[in-house]
Amino acid sequence: MAPTILIVGATGNTGRSVVETLSDSINTSEALAGHRIIALTRSSNSSVAQKLAKLPNVSIEEKNWVDISPDWLRERNVVKAFIASHNEPSHFADESTFHLAALHAGVKYVVRISTTAANVHPDYPAYYPRQHWAIEALLNSPEFEKLQWTSLQPNTFTTMALGPALELIKQYRKDGKQDTLVLMADEDARVGYVHPDDVGRFAAVLLCQEDYSVHNKAKYVLNGPEDITGKQIVKLVEQYIGTQVKNVKFRDMSFIDSAAASVKENKSLILSIKYAPVTAWEGKCSVATTSKEVKELAAPQITPAGWLKSALEA
Repeated sequence: MAPTILIVGATGNTGRSVVETLSDSINTSEALAGHRIIALTRSSNSSVAQKLAKLPNVSIEEKNWVDISPDWLRERNVVKAFIASHNEPSHFADESTFHLAALHAGVKYVVRISTTAANVHPDYPAYYPRQHWAIEALLNSPEFEKLQWTSLQPNTFTTMALGPALELIKQYRKDGKQDTLVLMADEDARVGYVHPDDVGRFAAVLLCQEDYSVHNKAKYVLNGPEDITGKQIVKLVEQYIGTQVKNVKFRDMSFIDSAAASVKENKSLILSIKYAPVTAWEGKCSVATTSKEVKELAAPQITPAGWLKSALEA
């Protein structure tokens, strides 16, 4: 069977771009000659999955990745993998089990998605960055020496940070009315929000490397091509609606309260997510923190203004 690259979360934020980039690269990359791609999804009937299934060298498999075993990986001759895990309370148990299966199956290299680099510490107040820290510590242990890996630490996604701006513009164009523009951004702090497609493209470039050992145990920080402040997001909105934004609320994390209210368990963990943007508010998440390897191999291209324009034209 042909050597296989497994993409876990293929229809998600970053996975789609990984699959598309790899599919384009297989016929031109010597390192990937003869490889095939398995795009894993929980629903092969989704529009994204059906689109990916039409790409060269790509096959779709429907499976919940938390159930992947060493035998499953061996049967498909998986030699490399990409994983973008969920950030729910069971994250560490689920992702560590996947890496254990990869280790026992003889998978050679894994690229994984972590979270904002400034937050990945064992004492961070938000719970999920601590889980990413624990996964990286596990992979860095002697027991996992045979499994080579790279951890990508992307900033907050552009789509999430500017999502409320997009919705306000759409609503204003529809009925001329404005609700309060609620932004997680600080009014003045410069933040390098990154688009998921740029993250996926960089992950794919790593998986294409003939000598990926130079990236083993690396933790790369990804930001977008330019910083933006909360004030600048407001100005972008005003350019599109042709009038002043009447009411703005910066540093808004009220959506976390709604998320916590909708669950029966782990409410305190969900509420701790409110601490996630604090490092950005403190000015620790600008484009100045981007790893040089990211700029050299696949520099981010999608600016906040560029994404907003394309989203409104879609």
